[in-house]
Amino acid sequence: MRFILTKELGRLSRWLRILGFDTVYFKEENYSKLLLLALREERIIITRNKTLAERVAAKAVYLKEENLPEQLKKVIKRLNLKIEENKMFSRCVICNKSLEEIEKEKVKERVPEYVYKTQEDFMECPQCKRVYWPGSHWQNIREALNKAGVK
Repeated sequence: MRFILTKELGRLSRWLRILGFDTVYFKEENYSKLLLLALREERIIITRNKTLAERVAAKAVYLKEENLPEQLKKVIKRLNLKIEENKMFSRCVICNKSLEEIEKEKVKERVPEYVYKTQEDFMECPQCKRVYWPGSHWQNIREALNKAGVK
């Protein structure tokens, strides 16, 4: 499933990416452009704009919820999303590209020394070149998801 989120849902877009979903964060006001992109790329629109959700020709989900955990729960329930462990942490949270494995030696100058010494597996975004690794923040994210009722 692929999504496009309107400008007021930036934090939710990051979390959907963390869960492994292809998620475009649309920051513009031009809803005609948003609709064209949603239709062309077969994306579900997720928005807090009720009028937009009611009037578009594409599939849309309206979120009245203001806090992130409730938004995430509603999207997962409404769309019957399956959270797959092997897809979590597979997309760049900044630019949405699929992460690629990178050799440890190639990140030596790009990560903190402690991280380089304690981690073996690294991923890189092919677009923005951000480096990711399975550190303690991954466990913190899993705990936050559990607390939000997302298993």
